[in-house]
Amino acid sequence: MNLRNVAIIAHVDHGKTTLVDGLLKQSKTFRENEALMTQDLIMDSNDQERERGITILAKNTAVTYKDTKINIIDTPGHADFSGEVERTLNMADGALLLVDAQEGPMPQTKFVLRKALELGLKVIVVVNKIDKKDSRIKEVINEISNLFLEVATVDSHLDFPVIFAIGRDGKSWKDMPDDFSEPADLIPVFEAILEYVPAPHIDENAPFQMLVSSLDWDSYKGTYVIGRITRGKIKDRDEAVLIKADGTKENVTIEKIYVSQGLKREEVLQTDGGDIVAITGIKNAEIGDTIADAKKPEALPTIKISEPTLSISIGPNTSPFKGKEGTLLTGRQILKRIQEELQTNVAMKFEINESGQYILSGRGELHLCVFLETLSREGFEIEVGKPKVITKEIDGILMEPVEEYSIDVPTEFVGAVTNEFGKRGGIVKLHQSITSEMTRMVFEITTRGTLGLRSTLLTLSKGTSVSNSTFLKYDRASNTELKKNRKGVLIATDTGRATAYGLNNAQDRGILFITPITEVYEGMIVGINPRDTDLEINVCKTKHLTNMRSKGEDGIFLAASMQMGLEQCFGFIEDDELLEITPKNIRMRKKILNQALRQKAQRKRS
Repeated sequence: MNLRNVAIIAHVDHGKTTLVDGLLKQSKTFRENEALMTQDLIMDSNDQERERGITILAKNTAVTYKDTKINIIDTPGHADFSGEVERTLNMADGALLLVDAQEGPMPQTKFVLRKALELGLKVIVVVNKIDKKDSRIKEVINEISNLFLEVATVDSHLDFPVIFAIGRDGKSWKDMPDDFSEPADLIPVFEAILEYVPAPHIDENAPFQMLVSSLDWDSYKGTYVIGRITRGKIKDRDEAVLIKADGTKENVTIEKIYVSQGLKREEVLQTDGGDIVAITGIKNAEIGDTIADAKKPEALPTIKISEPTLSISIGPNTSPFKGKEGTLLTGRQILKRIQEELQTNVAMKFEINESGQYILSGRGELHLCVFLETLSREGFEIEVGKPKVITKEIDGILMEPVEEYSIDVPTEFVGAVTNEFGKRGGIVKLHQSITSEMTRMVFEITTRGTLGLRSTLLTLSKGTSVSNSTFLKYDRASNTELKKNRKGVLIATDTGRATAYGLNNAQDRGILFITPITEVYEGMIVGINPRDTDLEINVCKTKHLTNMRSKGEDGIFLAASMQMGLEQCFGFIEDDELLEITPKNIRMRKKILNQALRQKAQRKRS
């Protein structure tokens, strides 16, 4: 069988998933009358992926072109999910690197390109969205060439073909077209894959060997172990050996074998060498393990995943509203769910500290927040502490993670953005005009300096900025304390329902997070105090009724409350606060709810 294994890699929002949609449709994978022919973002089946407009989980599909099966691996573009990229690129022999014709190479572009070249993949560059009003096609190609020069390790890496595309319209060209409206299709992309991506070269007569790159599960067949066959063949009911990362071995039996065809898995009795397969019957497999022939059980190098940079404490909800909105409330249930997540989310780490707290570590705010939101949707009630940056000691020196942070922002907001990065210790590395109205800036900034930064930048730019970051390096930890990202907070003194009268008094003291009839409890954070200190306030207060009324005393006008999403709250809370997450609400609160006990604890600390 003719076969190609290709990954699609890019920075977030450069059009990977849209291009995969076009490849699926134009390869006649679906019938003309199938609903999928009119659907967008076919591969983004996860609810959060569709809502956020990003790919979170790497997925593979397969199409057939000119009697050649092409396995396509769609990978995330956001740096927080680069663990998904790292674990799946080893299944490919080539990669389509998509670059936006206006934005050009971005931080994640460099990361994914470096990973692809390290694995020896043949890279085909696709300059996408060439019909954009402010596209900079010649400049972008020069920037791509410079990027290859920066990350290439051998001369052959510098020889890369370029395809021009409008992925949204399913159009592509080998040469830059004069007229975007002329008829076109994705044939040039298919032809480039066949011409430049090598077919898998493996010894099909050698003993079977496969690295576990992904896991899936359903209630019918249980666990699916997914990977690319690197040596030999396999058929159902074969005996094999599961080799763990620590070298321990377990005898297993291959029950069923599946290969991808479109979005479906098709059962086969025997595989072809080099294909990507899903195997059932192996319960204890983990990503990075090897499955090998029982007669010659040799392990493959395990998958190397970059370390997490951020950690949080996580535990069951302890607020006065515990049990009102969720069904999964215990620490035991949370622990079981985290352990399930760790089996497939290889970039996430977990430990129980000396105090018995659950500590969850991830690659960034978004990586952790996606999992927290998943828990809330599944019915969990949890509370989370302030995110902590993970430091490490290298040669006796304390080191902290540093990120490359890029932001595209209207030129009028450049001053405010630069000032914000300055307060957080950011250093300007690039200041470039993309268009007459947009400016790109790249900063080097510590991970602790980025906490809560994304939402602040959106506020400063009135929602117009586009920002991204990627891990850069570990550097000597600074002893300089960063300024707090916020002032004090308004804290509810009573439990009950907020009233318009109580909120009217409170809005004179700061910006509110809540509206009338919102259920609150003592110690819950209900707003921002413009001063550095916290302020207790009774938002449940009602007006005393009298027989006398004065003109206008019933006219209450409340300003719009400030709506805080999960990621905003995540970067907002301080050390003495917690984030309460339930299926229905996100609340911020003080760790010590009672005002008197909180003040007593503050006096002890001082």
